[in-house]
Amino acid sequence: MKADALRGNLDALILAVVRDRPLHGYGVSEALHARSDGAVDLPTGTLYPALRRLERLGYLRSSWDTVGGRKRRTYEITRDGKGYLAAQQQAWSEMSSVMNAILGPA
Repeated sequence: MKADALRGNLDALILAVVRDRPLHGYGVSEALHARSDGAVDLPTGTLYPALRRLERLGYLRSSWDTVGGRKRRTYEITRDGKGYLAAQQQAWSEMSSVMNAILGPA
């Protein structure tokens, strides 16, 4: 699935995988890939700007860790991020119901 197909939903997808546990950027990418059975494979040029944007919005917070001598930034969801995610889940549920009613079998 191309990143363009995710436009408008990428933030919710990222927040959903970070909601489970704090993850570094590569971990976010791997979680999205695993939970979508390989359908979501974001390029770094899409993922990392989205992570920084979500942090600027206050939906994520980050901290630096050192693992195996390498520094990496770990992201975790904030209370505001959880609220935003809940609203996005509700909106997706409503949109999904409408789309299924229209596109589903006659």
